[in-house]
Amino acid sequence: MISYLTAKPSRDLIVRAHQQVTRDWWSRRRRFELYVSDAVLEEAKRGDVAAAARRRSALKGIPILSASAEAEELALELIRSAVMPSTAAIDAVHVAIAAAHGLDFLVTWNCAHIANAVMRGKIETACRNAGFRPPAICTPLELPAEGHEEE
Repeated sequence: MISYLTAKPSRDLIVRAHQQVTRDWWSRRRRFELYVSDAVLEEAKRGDVAAAARRRSALKGIPILSASAEAEELALELIRSAVMPSTAAIDAVHVAIAAAHGLDFLVTWNCAHIANAVMRGKIETACRNAGFRPPAICTPLELPAEGHEEE
């Protein structure tokens, strides 16, 4: 999500729309307590120096969650049990850290390995089987940043 937030507008119209949705969501995110994992921080450092600086700047001040032993074990189980492919090991870490820390939501644009109808159910089952309440996995389109307050 952070790369969509900070990237230059894409030529791909769908990606560009997702970037704008992300920017809109980010500007109205106040009703949520945001957290970032150390894995996301590591990913944010990679690639183009200027883009990495924009990503790090956007993440500044957000509390950091580390991978506990429980999160590491859950990430391994997500891969071992083929819930997520071995090529998506970092994605398994993102899910595991969110679950192990009891986060309510995991917001991502990674629809290949995390935020899609097939993966969500498998991930939720694996988290529950490991003794964790899974986070609700969603894109910024699915998580209103304002309004719809709980009553």
